[in-house]
Amino acid sequence: MTFPIRRPIPLLDNDVLRTFVAIAETGNFSTAAEAVFRTPSAVSMQIKKLEEQLGATLFLRDARSVSLTQHGELLLSYARNILALSNEAVSRFVMPELSGVVRLGAPEDIGERLLPSILRSFAESFPGIMVDVTIDMSLGLRKRLEEQRLDLALINCATRPLPTDGEIVFRERLVWAGAKCGTAHRRDPLPISIWEEGCIWRSEALSQLERMKRSYRVAFLSGHTMAQRAAVISDLAIAPLPRSYVGEDMAILGAQEGLPELGSFDIRLLTAAQLTPPMQAVADSIRFAFSEKAKVLAA
Repeated sequence: MTFPIRRPIPLLDNDVLRTFVAIAETGNFSTAAEAVFRTPSAVSMQIKKLEEQLGATLFLRDARSVSLTQHGELLLSYARNILALSNEAVSRFVMPELSGVVRLGAPEDIGERLLPSILRSFAESFPGIMVDVTIDMSLGLRKRLEEQRLDLALINCATRPLPTDGEIVFRERLVWAGAKCGTAHRRDPLPISIWEEGCIWRSEALSQLERMKRSYRVAFLSGHTMAQRAAVISDLAIAPLPRSYVGEDMAILGAQEGLPELGSFDIRLLTAAQLTPPMQAVADSIRFAFSEKAKVLAA
């Protein structure tokens, strides 16, 4: 009796599975690309190859989001288990036995967009370390660190005047964001959506508008980036946002629309005077995450 020759079953790539899980959890290719520090086109290519490898469609796509197919839901359970076992195996050999609690502070915008992926990756590598996160404005975080109520803090800093404390882990341009094909920027006075007192994005935007004598009114006031984005997407106002925050449903506005140029801002890492090994591990993980993000934006 002869048996047909079967090809070996292909092996699943852990990096591709991480991307797949990130898309499944965020429901968006662009957001997932930020989480895994890849470009959206690279993420799309990974999923295309994975679907070809499995011979199944994993996502249903529309203009704004993606959802899992039945095959995708089945793979998600396997992918999470595979990644968990892989991380556990590797950590037994190459990761030091560290444990303890590290108190980390961050502004709301960083806490919403960047910390989840950073902390998820860190927890996979250092399961014995618990990161206790505090969300506050940058001024409040500075005070908490000085009072030794935090071990590490990520803060937003204006590049003018140049601060001297902390370590720059990321620098980004601040831009005016409006709705795609929107008209809010044509209204007079200009409707703007900004944060509360003490926000460096607010102070930069208002000072530049006043310098060019552009009349404006504060249409929305909130300390939450989700509310800022909602006001912009609805074309009810424009807002000063980091360049990477401008999504596909937004447009960057500038001199052509009669708006002043905005400067850059830094994300700085402040640390306690004496760092324990767990604190150092968290700090190193933050540095690595932002360095990867910078590579993606430069690509």
